[in-house]
Amino acid sequence: MRESELSGALLPWYDRHARALPWRVGPQARAQGVRPDPYAVWLSEIMLQQTTVAAVRDYFRRFVTLWPDVGALAAAEDADVMGEWAGLGYYARARNLLRCARVVAGELGGEFPDTAPALQALPGIGPYTSAAIAAIAFDRPETVVDGNVERVMARLHAVEQPLPACKPHLRELAARHTPLERPGDYAQAVMDLGATICTPRSPACGICPASHLCAARAADIAGELPRRSPKAAKPVRHGAVFLARRGEEWLLERRPERGLLGGMLGWPGGDWAETAPPPQPPLPLDWREIGQVRHTFTHFHLILTVYHGEVPEGAATAPASGSFMRLRPADLPTLMRKAYDLARDATKEGVSRAQPKQ
Repeated sequence: MRESELSGALLPWYDRHARALPWRVGPQARAQGVRPDPYAVWLSEIMLQQTTVAAVRDYFRRFVTLWPDVGALAAAEDADVMGEWAGLGYYARARNLLRCARVVAGELGGEFPDTAPALQALPGIGPYTSAAIAAIAFDRPETVVDGNVERVMARLHAVEQPLPACKPHLRELAARHTPLERPGDYAQAVMDLGATICTPRSPACGICPASHLCAARAADIAGELPRRSPKAAKPVRHGAVFLARRGEEWLLERRPERGLLGGMLGWPGGDWAETAPPPQPPLPLDWREIGQVRHTFTHFHLILTVYHGEVPEGAATAPASGSFMRLRPADLPTLMRKAYDLARDATKEGVSRAQPKQ
């Protein structure tokens, strides 16, 4: 296969079938001289790290409505940005988003660098993201490799070595196909192909514009690739959270900047461990255990026991951690929102199970 054959097949297909995405300048508009906004490309790529397009769309729209350019985002309050990010996960991305915005707005005059090495020097931008921004926003011939591209390359070249060991080889193959002409459109075309036709299960080889080039289709093994090495079972950790309400206010704390859910609002509670220590309530209340919530992080499953308590009217309160405040549930990360929803439903239905006073 000549290196130009893949781009020659994909670009005409992309011109007709490119996905309409809120951060994308489509091929027709691009052909008329409309250039992508580097801020929109950067913002979308940070949001899309380990997250699906479907999950990101509404978040992206909200962010660009609230903060239409990098200067506006740089000037935003940390808590406002973290609140709008709540539910999207991988919260270190939001902290790095603010750090990067402030570097670009303050040190670079509001202009993003236009090369991958310079972009990679910014907070929160690694090899993949720098290549994607350089290619899509600035039409640099960078090799952009995400999970979709890996799948396309594995099938196109019938690579039977399993992931993740074959990642370097797949990247080499992808680099061979990266064209000098329209590299930004090409990068998006390969990702669109993987997202819509060369899908993980039941690839639609009959309508694929590159089917005549595909070694896996010729060998009738496209649906089996890429192979994957078995994953180790995730450990299970346990913990507890305490939801205390005082009138219209809830006891909340801001989690440490470093670590899981860093910088986000959350409920007081102890450490998360495979053998959980006895829970230590933040206040001496009549705590009631109302159930458990489960959540999966990248490296472990978590089971949290949820306790709820009402602060009596007029009672003096001096919590060991956190402070009472009015709550906007949407500002909570998904795990903490699960606990809130459990407490809300349990108190409505009166199904709390009494526990001994702490």
